[in-house]
Amino acid sequence: MEKIFDFKNREFGLACSGELLLRLSPVNNELLVQGTLLEKNIGGAEFNVATGVSSLGVKSTLITKLPENELGRYAKRVINSNGVDSSFIVDDNSLYKRLAIYFYEYGASPRKPNVTYDRHDSSFQFLEADELDKSIYDKCEIFHTSGISLGLCEKSKQLTKDLIKNFKEKGGLVSFDVNFRRNLWGDEQNARVEIEKILPSIDILFASEETFRKMFKETGDLKEIMRNFAEKHDLALIASTQRTVNSPKSHNFTSIIYNRKEDKFYFEKPYENIEIVDRIGSGDAYVAGVLYGILKYNDTEKALKYGNACGAVKNTIVGDNNCAGANLIEGIIADHEFGSTSEMNR
Repeated sequence: MEKIFDFKNREFGLACSGELLLRLSPVNNELLVQGTLLEKNIGGAEFNVATGVSSLGVKSTLITKLPENELGRYAKRVINSNGVDSSFIVDDNSLYKRLAIYFYEYGASPRKPNVTYDRHDSSFQFLEADELDKSIYDKCEIFHTSGISLGLCEKSKQLTKDLIKNFKEKGGLVSFDVNFRRNLWGDEQNARVEIEKILPSIDILFASEETFRKMFKETGDLKEIMRNFAEKHDLALIASTQRTVNSPKSHNFTSIIYNRKEDKFYFEKPYENIEIVDRIGSGDAYVAGVLYGILKYNDTEKALKYGNACGAVKNTIVGDNNCAGANLIEGIIADHEFGSTSEMNR
């Protein structure tokens, strides 16, 4: 088996940079305009990836900035309880320090889930690369971030570019999830302008078929698009998820990964009729599974299987983070390949 990458046996498999958000959700499928109770969680795309990789057994660390107050301390407790290293987190002692917030309303057919953001001027949006401990750059095999961090504001855009540059200079690999959010960018072309500036530094790209067609104006079938895009931008791997929404409570999920060195596509049958408990973070869980497969096994087929299983399973777990360990995920993979041999684990 040919290895995908030459790793350097560094302290951390993964470093992720991104904004953390306090998630508040009405209980019992209520709307925000109803009731008096809100359930709290901590999330954020890049943190979700770090958590997923850590839960599977590979060391991860987080780059972010948190307010030096009770909310920031709560966020750190969640980070640490998920096994993610917090030693590179910057504390914000400024007068206007704050933790970003979002409100999530669960969906039920025909009503879709709904997200309302309150994230303007969070502490993370003022983080600069000069505030970080410089030793992080040669301690991590892969640096991961997303289009959310790139699109939040001018400061976070510059931070993202600086981090990519600094990790690459120290021989690290860069993973990037396009993760397009219209409420941040306005339209796909605004995002495309900025993403194309960093594409030459990216090794592993996560992007949907819709992103390739709408943002990058690619045409043809998906395999042709992925192969040409990898060649054009010198990408080692491209991963693209394929989700079918049967209803707010039932999804199908799979993906396709292209390995440019092998000029080979990897795919498998979808996970069907996934019972949706909480779909938030399922895409991040997929990214985490893929990166775990790369870091642990340096194998594209393993990356595909772990990615698909993690993405599917996260839909069944409340909260933003996939806390499923390797044993659970490997059992899911086996059941998916060979069929389940029991209706309960006991």
